[in-house]
Amino acid sequence: MTTVQDGGRVGFAHVGVPRAGALDAAAWGLGNRLVGNGPRAAGLETTVLGCAVRFTRPAVVAVTGAACAVRVGGRPAAWGAPVRVPRGALLEVGAATYGVRSYLAVGGGIAVDPVLGSRSTDLLSGLGPPPLADGARLPLGDPEGPPAAVDAQPYPPLPGAGSGAALALPIVPGPRDDWFTPGALALLRTGTWTVSPQSNRIGLRTLGPPLERARDGELPSEGMVSGGVQVPPDGRPVIFLADHPTTGGYPVIGVVPASSLSAAAQAPPGTPLRFVVLRAPRGG
Repeated sequence: MTTVQDGGRVGFAHVGVPRAGALDAAAWGLGNRLVGNGPRAAGLETTVLGCAVRFTRPAVVAVTGAACAVRVGGRPAAWGAPVRVPRGALLEVGAATYGVRSYLAVGGGIAVDPVLGSRSTDLLSGLGPPPLADGARLPLGDPEGPPAAVDAQPYPPLPGAGSGAALALPIVPGPRDDWFTPGALALLRTGTWTVSPQSNRIGLRTLGPPLERARDGELPSEGMVSGGVQVPPDGRPVIFLADHPTTGGYPVIGVVPASSLSAAAQAPPGTPLRFVVLRAPRGG
């Protein structure tokens, strides 16, 4: 699963179009700065297994996000730094060794045609270019500036599956925390879940103790935001990510702030997860 991603489609949620865009915005932004791109340039987002790209012109690239081996023409190259790739050389972005999603930034950006102001692939709506397949050809834009000589991006350590350390995500309760029992609200503060293998760009699914609802019946569909923690009928929280639907009918017990979603996007299946409640829930 390698897709073209940029900052996403902004301003179309009211007509049912998700934002999409890079799941790990910090890593994507760092890659663009390293190769001299502007803040909206598109790059590639790989998932777990990496990708291999052959260039038909010289290019400056940077690989960021999930740690991985990088090779140019079969020889080791730097991760997290500008790398020059000769014309005709094969760039290999290896499988993730820590984290889930790596980012390939190229000087000039990936210049596929924008749709509604963005070049991002949206897996939910089908907008943007399809996920990459063997033999796909991608146009490049003109380089915007020289590669950065020095850059730094604070990046929190990510717990790996089996490490025993939990990924702690802050959560602001609401808007539907009053749909849950006091026991469920207490569990939100103290429980531990694990990241499900069923997670994707739409949402991070969890496995673990269910959150019990205090109300029966259906909730009318209402607007959803990135970071919203929706609780479906099985009671296990789902954290909405970039390709999430714009509306939903299951209650949202809280919202993870946008600044913490990069860490959620990089958590591999099996990672322990807990919530840090930022204020007291209603009824909790």
